[in-house]
This record gives sequence, C-alpha cells and structure tokens, in this order.
Amino acid sequence: MSTPGILTGEFFISGDEACAEGAIAAGCRFFAGYPITPATEIAERMARRLPQVQGMCLQMEDEIASMAAILGASWGGAKSMTATSGPGFSLMMENIGLGMMSETPCVVVNIMRAGPSTGLPTLVGQADVMQARWGSHGDYGVIALAPSSPQEMFNLTITAFNLSETYRLPVFVLGDEVVGHMSERVVIPPPEQIQRVSRKRPAPGQEGYLPFLADDDLVPAMACAGDGYHVHVTGLTHDEQGYPVITAPVHERLVRRLVDKIRLNAPAIFQTEAFGLEDAAVLVVAYGCTARAAREAVTRLRAGGRKVGLLRLITLWPFPEEQIRQLARQVQALIVPEINNGQMVYEVERCAGGACETVLMPLMGGTIHTPEDIIAAVEEYLP
Repeated sequence: MSTPGILTGEFFISGDEACAEGAIAAGCRFFAGYPITPATEIAERMARRLPQVQGMCLQMEDEIASMAAILGASWGGAKSMTATSGPGFSLMMENIGLGMMSETPCVVVNIMRAGPSTGLPTLVGQADVMQARWGSHGDYGVIALAPSSPQEMFNLTITAFNLSETYRLPVFVLGDEVVGHMSERVVIPPPEQIQRVSRKRPAPGQEGYLPFLADDDLVPAMACAGDGYHVHVTGLTHDEQGYPVITAPVHERLVRRLVDKIRLNAPAIFQTEAFGLEDAAVLVVAYGCTARAAREAVTRLRAGGRKVGLLRLITLWPFPEEQIRQLARQVQALIVPEINNGQMVYEVERCAGGACETVLMPLMGGTIHTPEDIIAAVEEYLP
C-alpha cells in the first residue's frame, strides 16, 4: 500500500469494491450508509478501508439518516459519500433536495436493481435514471454518471467527487447490479497521477464574505465549520448571506442559479463514447451494462460491413442534447436498449425532434440484453 492509503497496482475486484477504492483515492474520508443489496459491498469495503486512512465509516439507522450524515460531514470539511439501491435512494430524496438547496458537495452511489418497491433485490435494473433527475421536489441542476465496468466504477467515482467539489452539489454515480457485482481487472494508478479537485474556500478572514454569493462560475466559495466564519445553512429559500428570505425575486435568483450552474457548464461536464459514427445509418444509444452488449453487437455488425454505430452515455445528466440532435440528422434510426420500460429513450426522442425514428428496446425481469437481441433490432432498420 502506498501513501496516503491508496492501493496502487492491478487488481481483480468487483465494481462495488472499485467504487470504494475510487472514493478513497478521491479523498473521501467519511462514509455513512445502510446495508442494501446490491450496494452493501461498497459499505463493507469502506468499513475496512476508511480506518486505514484515518477516515470514518458509520452504519446509520436508515438511508434518511445516511444522507443527512454525509451532508453534515461535508459542512465539517470532509469529502463524504453514501451508497444505496432503489428503495434507499427513494428515502434519500428529501435530504438530496436539502443538499441541492444548501449546495453541499458529496457523492451518492446508486447500484440500481429491479423495482418498483422491493422488486428483485439481487437482479439488475436501470429504472432509477429519471428519479436521479427529478426525484426530489423543486428545480435544480443534476450531475449523474453511468459506469459500464469496474474500472469505470473506480474512475467515475473520482470524477463524481471532483464534479461535486467544483459545482457544489450532491453528484450521483448510477451503477447497476451487473456492473457493481462483476469482477474484472482494475488498474489503480499512483496517487500523484490521480486528479483530485479541492473545494473552493474563502480566504481566511476575508472581509465581506457572503456564503452564497457566487462568482462568475455561479458557484460560491464554501466556508466549513472551523474556518472562522458564521454560516447559516438552511433548506429554505435564502439570500446570499444564507438567511431565509421568502420573496419571489430572491427565490427566482437562487433557483435559477442552482439550475444554471449545471446547465451552462454542461459542455464541460458531460462525457460520451462514440464508436462507428462516421458512416452509421443506425445508431445504438446505450449506457451502463447494456452498453457492453451494444458494443459487442455493433462490433459484429461492422465486421460484416453493416453501417451501424454506438453512442455510449457516460454522463446521463446533464444530457448531451446537442450531440443527439446532430446525430439524429445523420442516421435513419436511434435504437435505445434499456433495462426498464422506457426512460432515457424519451430524452433521446425529444432531442432527435423527429429527424429520425427513435426505437425503444425495453427489458425487465432482472435480465440483460444480449448482443443477439440488439443485432436483431438494428437489422430491422438497416438499409
């Protein structure tokens, strides 16, 4: 083990374990959670590893308390994280809204399983992606990442922490049961090669500091407990000083900034991976474990001379609207395989604007699409 406690080298580990290692590599030193399949392995790994890096891991009484705990830890100056699955994610929503309103950086990992309600606890689902965007009440911007491998569980957990610190909000990692539980080779680089974003803090003794007065990037500097500033943190509509002001102009100004700090920075936030777009007549749009089957399907079809491409969504929110809009004008059909009854397909269809056909490949029951399934669907629309 190399200092400061980051495991360096090549490992054969699960996505859940890789997520925990990514959090520690990103500087996470506080984890609060409640056991839930298929995310429990993250909590178990954090319980073993955090004491080794002078961190703290707490099992809370439920997911409501877990979310509250990581918000408090963040205001104490720690990088913090929780992990859960669908039912727990639902319980967290009110305090996620508090995190958005109070602009509290932290990371929330949701290893998605089949729902609704208790559903199929041990089987895969991708039906929480709209909940991540719209789950808590009110208007606010959202960042959500969708890894498709254990390596990306490591990499994107680090990215999630960096984005949370940059834009001051809870950031979601939307893994799925397949990616969380599969084991693959994961390469962890030396600490000096890992980018870690530090929180923007006010200068010590800064005169006239207002806790919620944003700079040009729409993100305020954050003074934490012990920094010497008096800071009032509330879920109520508040002015730049942090105190409740229940007026329409203050609410408009605050909520518009919470939305715009993500919307206006979307081109710098979202990531996609493209394959075979140069001559594609049909394009598969996929994310998470489904993108693995889609990649194999597209590879086989292109080996046979068929003109098909793949756009893998790495960032689900903010959604890559302009990229989809442009691609829709170049192809005859957009095929969207999802392990749900249709969620992200509606965003794809909205952005396509009727320029081409948008086709949903829904799948439920806790199973995954096979390459053969996707090949059959694509071939119906190939010239």
